Amino acid sequence: MHNSRIEVFVGLFLVVGFLALGWLALQLGEVPWITGAKSYIIKAEFNNIAGVKEGADVQIAGVTVGNVQALSLNKDRRAVVSMQLDNGITLPIDSIASVKSQGIIGDKYIQITLGGDEVVYKPGEVIWDTESSVDLESLISKFAFGQVGK
Repeated sequence: MHNSRIEVFVGLFLVVGFLALGWLALQLGEVPWITGAKSYIIKAEFNNIAGVKEGADVQIAGVTVGNVQALSLNKDRRAVVSMQLDNGITLPIDSIASVKSQGIIGDKYIQITLGGDEVVYKPGEVIWDTESSVDLESLISKFAFGQVGK
């Protein structure tokens, strides 16, 4: 009799532990149909994203509001950056996405300059108004070989 009480207690302890582990996995894993999404994906097309990597920050006014989820090339051979933004962030349709660098040789990130339009981007839409990465090496070589302004 004494052994069966211990077995029941251990069994209940294991069930509670698995339920807690499952709840934690759902909270950290962000399953949208259970928890409600805390973020959404928006894309931007650039001519050049040299130096931008998956996981790079997405910032608005210097505040990190998301990160780069994926980089790809579309059929027009333009770079497509998929950005995961916090749910509370809305981007007016006239916003601009730019590739910026933290310092001279720092990591690249995406800076979003908010517009003032009433209409906002919906999840999955593409930002067309973008400023590509400045290719410092080509600028230096043009300057060194006297091709600036040509």
